Amino acid sequence: MIKKLVLVFIALFAIQSYAQEGTQSPYSIYGIGSLKFKGTVENKSMGGLSVYKDSVHINLRNPASYAGANLKMTPYNGETRPVKFTVGGSHTSTSLKSDSGESKVNTTTFDYLAFSVPVGKFGFGIGLLPYSSVGYKLETIRADEQLDTRFSGKGGLNKAFFGAGYQIIDGLSVGVDASYNFGSIENNTLLIRYNNEGELLQSHFREDNKSELSGLNFNFGLHYQTMVSNKLELQSSFTFSPSASINSKNERTFSSVKIGANDIEYVINSLDADLLGSGLLETELKLPTKLTFGAGIGEPRKWFAGIEYETQKTSEFSNPLYSYKNSNGVETIQFEDASRVSLGGFFIPEYNSFSSYWSRAVYRAGMRFENTGLNVSDQSIKEFGISFGVGLPVGNLFSNANLGFEVGKRGTTDANLIQENFVNFNMSLSLNDRWFEKRKYN
Repeated sequence: MIKKLVLVFIALFAIQSYAQEGTQSPYSIYGIGSLKFKGTVENKSMGGLSVYKDSVHINLRNPASYAGANLKMTPYNGETRPVKFTVGGSHTSTSLKSDSGESKVNTTTFDYLAFSVPVGKFGFGIGLLPYSSVGYKLETIRADEQLDTRFSGKGGLNKAFFGAGYQIIDGLSVGVDASYNFGSIENNTLLIRYNNEGELLQSHFREDNKSELSGLNFNFGLHYQTMVSNKLELQSSFTFSPSASINSKNERTFSSVKIGANDIEYVINSLDADLLGSGLLETELKLPTKLTFGAGIGEPRKWFAGIEYETQKTSEFSNPLYSYKNSNGVETIQFEDASRVSLGGFFIPEYNSFSSYWSRAVYRAGMRFENTGLNVSDQSIKEFGISFGVGLPVGNLFSNANLGFEVGKRGTTDANLIQENFVNFNMSLSLNDRWFEKRKYN
């Protein structure tokens, strides 16, 4: 039954991911798109908190979590660490609001696929997940209320990672992730042309840009947990991702196009830009340094509450292929340092209850406050979310299905910008199994 659930889950979200873009946020026009949260539904349901680790869930944000944990599962011969598998996806409904109107968009995405294998004091993890997403369609209107420019984009950056963790002493572990980032981003700008009488011309001007991206980066982690009393356990976490370079192979085409029925654009003729001569055929993008640390306290198998802070040197980011200047030559966007504060935790009424299924469920909640690192028209783009979730036991060996719900907003309507009010529905399977269980003979 569990295997059937996994296959259905993967097929559902894979189909939806190909059918839709990973985001439909107008703010994904900048940089390499909207950065995706590298974490599980369990983390998202606690406001993004990733301090906590145990032996039955994968923590994608800290590679030190692949190593040993203190959770004792005595029904399985004292072997405390099963092989862990997780897969997750989400559906987002967003209301876009500006001074000129409102619109609603929906996206369904496949978020991650990963598993972790224990080997003595070591633990190894491997997985695939999106790093950033681009998906937008924007228009600007002239003073006479006619269409002036149309912007559109799609694509994003994906991350395939392999990580290893090692338990140095009881409760203290270290780890490292090596990630290969790859993907492509397409951006199109269509300039609508009119004659002197304000009548629409038959042909218009379009600029198409495409970048093929690839590169490596690393994430180092440290995790510590210890009992501070007979009932209370302290857990703390630290991760550091140094800056890394992403290679970008670029193409640029200028075209004359005709707009047909249903706004379909037909190319009349086109010309490839000489990016080699301008030094833009192959460029480097800098992934900024990121630092995360946090701590929390709780009663094992009962409850946990924690706080986490993340900072990212987004001000280091640059992309020489694109310029964000207005008609007066003034930069309309700047990248500033990003930050996030997460507060959250969970509660389990009775983890080993035989009489009540709902007493074994994990109830999660949290909130987050975030500065995205974008500054558009002198407005820092901030984000806020409040989340709830539940982990439902399925099968054996503490496997569970996780459901999450988040409401929040991003951006502002000030300075003629767009505010996004979103609702996220998240779902994942977190499965555990024994691959190396010792055989016993009578």
